[in-house]
Amino acid sequence: MPQLQNIVLMDRATTPVSHTFTPLDIQNGVASVVESNGVPIGNSKLSISLRKTPQAGKYKAVLVLSLPTVVTETINGVARPSVARTAYAEATFTFDATSTEQERKDLIGMFASSLDSSKVLVNDVLVKLQAVY
Repeated sequence: MPQLQNIVLMDRATTPVSHTFTPLDIQNGVASVVESNGVPIGNSKLSISLRKTPQAGKYKAVLVLSLPTVVTETINGVARPSVARTAYAEATFTFDATSTEQERKDLIGMFASSLDSSKVLVNDVLVKLQAVY
């Protein structure tokens, strides 16, 4: 069982930057880590949860990443931070209770591989917002 801990994620900037997410809390079975920029409303957040479905007995893991963009608004001479927009990614993985560890490894590995920038089918839809033709 993994312990709630720091996790470092790399971005795809021209010069890649490491983003360190530190433990926030675990609420209702959802563990969260955040990358703080000093303004709590602007914290980037990664959350993960695992539950067993009651009907089919399948395991369902959900991973969510949210990256807010914070701007400073000045109203009547008072400057305050505000979230202009937030980018979200959510992945849900469902495994049968009879699945093998290798089957789960293969699915996760293939999914991660599909997000590589060299995989233009996925990359250009997600990054360049281009439709598939």
